[in-house]
Amino acid sequence: MSAPDESLIAVCGLDCAACDIRRAPFDEAAARAVVSWYREQGWLEEDEGLEQALSRGMYCLGCHGERSLHWSADCWILQCCVDDKGLQHCSECDVFPCERLQEWAGQNEGYAQALQRLQRMRAEG
Repeated sequence: MSAPDESLIAVCGLDCAACDIRRAPFDEAAARAVVSWYREQGWLEEDEGLEQALSRGMYCLGCHGERSLHWSADCWILQCCVDDKGLQHCSECDVFPCERLQEWAGQNEGYAQALQRLQRMRAEG
């Protein structure tokens, strides 16, 4: 099995390749899921769709893409890892896994998997 494309692994270990928010501009199924979720959140009106979402920058190019097109450009993990420490992934940090990242990973299964991915990346060097 080949190694994942690290440019599609977020600094926190989330898999951007599978992310509907990143895939929405070019994947119809992802677009439907994202638009539905945006409507549920009240970010889009019922008569609005992907075109409106994209025009408002409601998509993401991942942590290694253009910061202005990042879903959460103010993400504390992104700021700590990239802005403060100049790293590509948290797994490169001297204090990995820090307490704050471990607490974040405990919030849900997806975050726990992200931390496990970072741990594998660190072990593989």
